[in-house]
Amino acid sequence: MRLSRPSRVLLGGITAVILAIVYLPLLVVLLNSFSTSQNLTWPIPGFTLEWWGKAFQSQGALDAVLTSVQIALLSTTVALVLGTLISLGLSRFDFFGRDAVSLLVILPIALPGIITGLALNNGFRTILGVQLSLMTVVIAHATFCIVTVFNNVIARLRRLGTNFEDASADLGAGLWTTFRLVTFPQLRSALLAGGLLAFALSFDEIIVTTFTAGAGVTTLPIWILNNLFRPNQAPVVNVIAVVLVLVSIIPIYVAQKIAGAEKVTR
Repeated sequence: MRLSRPSRVLLGGITAVILAIVYLPLLVVLLNSFSTSQNLTWPIPGFTLEWWGKAFQSQGALDAVLTSVQIALLSTTVALVLGTLISLGLSRFDFFGRDAVSLLVILPIALPGIITGLALNNGFRTILGVQLSLMTVVIAHATFCIVTVFNNVIARLRRLGTNFEDASADLGAGLWTTFRLVTFPQLRSALLAGGLLAFALSFDEIIVTTFTAGAGVTTLPIWILNNLFRPNQAPVVNVIAVVLVLVSIIPIYVAQKIAGAEKVTR
């Protein structure tokens, strides 16, 4: 489809405005992390690396990073296992209510985070009588991380079809052998992409975390929220925010490169 020159100019202008709205505030955060001012000011009065040094010496921030990494790794692992099993069940078997199950799997990522967090909080504390802790956060994050793995894996399974698996079965291989030698090698890149996206989604999640974290659990996003308006903490918070952005971008970039490589090879 070819667009006229006025249409291209209009589309380019709209795109530029949207990108500016999204990314200019991030640029302000980046510049404020090097500001000599102890408050959030614009334009910044000068540049310094002092806050970067203090940020990497902050024990509270380092502990929060470690907690976020632990939660993200655990929830991603759970999502990889359950998301793969659900994908195999829904793509390879026909049963009553399959479409309903598929909808229920995808629904958590479509629901507002505050609704999911409130529901899980009530479920843990009221129904199950479980104290909120790091593991309740892991379970809560896994509910929406499963969706990213599920979407990647089931899309790959649908493209692959069942020819190779049927051939493996005809040659006498069992279900586990077929999965290990035939299905899994073809799913590795989809699992890696889904796992990276799940990790990024869990690492910077705050709404569901707020409702499901115990008193002693402080993830990096919660640490940022708690310290944002404390005296002399704004520049350090900006540094941590920049690090959080970078950590979130890397898995998404790698996942996109994997998906792009898959398209080229196919």
